[in-house]
Amino acid sequence: MEILQEDNGKKGKFFILEKDVQEAEMTYTWAGPHRIIIDHTEVNEALKGKGAGKQMVMKAVAFARDRQISVLPLCPFAKSVFDKMPEIRDVL
Repeated sequence: MEILQEDNGKKGKFFILEKDVQEAEMTYTWAGPHRIIIDHTEVNEALKGKGAGKQMVMKAVAFARDRQISVLPLCPFAKSVFDKMPEIRDVL
């Protein structure tokens, strides 16, 4: 499962394509130059139960670490992943 990313400098998303159909996405908004706010995660039935949402959160964590920025998980799903995984809280 490959996680792709689009970012226009104001908003962005991590997403998964399966057979050229977007089956999952996690959107974020830039809050200044050093923080992104994860605001929504959605996974279609085709990928439910396959860890797609968690993988997108992990991609966002890697992105934040690479850019040395912080993440504010306002999306309930993303927040639940951070709550369950103390090892990724360094980007909060």
